[in-house]
Amino acid sequence: MNVSEAFRSAYDGISSHKMRSGLTMLGIMFGVGAVISILSIGAGAAREAQKMIDRMGLRNVLIQAKQLRPDELQAVRKRSLGLSLRDAEAIREAVAGVELVGPRLKIVPWKVLAGEAKTEATVYGVSHRHRDLVNVPLAEGRFLDALDEKEHAQVCVIGAGVRRDLFGYGPAVGNRMKVNDLWCEVVGVTADIAGAPGAGTSTGAGSPSHEIYLPVSTAARKLEQEPLAAPLDEIVVRLAAGVSSSETAGVIKALLDGLHGGIDDIEIVVPEALLAQSQQTQRLFNLVMGCIAGISLLVGGIGIMNIMLASVLERTREIGLRRAIGAHRWDIVFQFIVESFSISALGGLCGIAIGITIAQVVASYAHWPTVVTVTSIALALFVSMAVGILSGLYPAMRAARISPIQALRYD
Repeated sequence: MNVSEAFRSAYDGISSHKMRSGLTMLGIMFGVGAVISILSIGAGAAREAQKMIDRMGLRNVLIQAKQLRPDELQAVRKRSLGLSLRDAEAIREAVAGVELVGPRLKIVPWKVLAGEAKTEATVYGVSHRHRDLVNVPLAEGRFLDALDEKEHAQVCVIGAGVRRDLFGYGPAVGNRMKVNDLWCEVVGVTADIAGAPGAGTSTGAGSPSHEIYLPVSTAARKLEQEPLAAPLDEIVVRLAAGVSSSETAGVIKALLDGLHGGIDDIEIVVPEALLAQSQQTQRLFNLVMGCIAGISLLVGGIGIMNIMLASVLERTREIGLRRAIGAHRWDIVFQFIVESFSISALGGLCGIAIGITIAQVVASYAHWPTVVTVTSIALALFVSMAVGILSGLYPAMRAARISPIQALRYD
């Protein structure tokens, strides 16, 4: 029996029992669909985590002011000013391996407008070295400079979303806008970061496209803050190449504990450590979800084996007749393996469609990025075909061992 005859025989067997064959494929379909959807969701999450960490900077260490309860603030402020410019200067002068230090002050404004147009945004007071520390690409104009910071200039750099909301498609650089009661001149517009949450679509605060950057000196002096809030909410420290971020974080922690009188009002984030943790979590996620999807494929394989055994029993006389007219045992084995392979391959193709659909539904309704890769499709299809071949092997060998004389007498 050649290959084309084997596949024609498999097609005849599947089409003559459409309902049974369809139900047998379900396990393979759901298993393959689960593999593709799980891998695509995991790949999307990994890509977003990588983008977030890249934006933080792998060579950076972030010192952040802790969020304290209102009833704690008054007692804490008696002993510690909180994260401040003094801390930034101390880190710059006392910690070895530090290249750049950039203070940041976050403000959630109650009013952002230009003319009649309004928007929601998050305002950051940042150092003029901020672009050297984190990824802030510019689409128009310039970023803040040292003179802006020194003179407490009322200038700002706005995100692409703020630009669209306030100025539409007209010019933004050189125009004025108001943050609370502070008028600022727009000197630059940041570009949408591809793949960032809200890039190009979000209309609210919390996304990179709805951030506004002011000189940190201007934000601290001319915008109101909570009375007991820390002067800064974050200090970004860039380390020289080859310097251990985890060891340097420990040195910074010890230094700031001394400056803050032992008060635990800061926390340190190491993006490099976050990346390692994210990768480990991703591997664990893939392993666990892969095992669950593997169980579905195993169940599908058992279903194929069961149906193929039933098919061998139903076609005993056919097997005997073929053996009697000269078919070899290998011909019988090949025929049944091709049939089980065809069932699993069809189920795998349908499963690919299911997996891609699930990934798209998750991306659309849950606003969670998914990435369907050729590798995940190839892996799922390969596994489904392997399951089909292995599941059909035992029934095929059993069919080949049937005696032609007993098969012809079978009723």
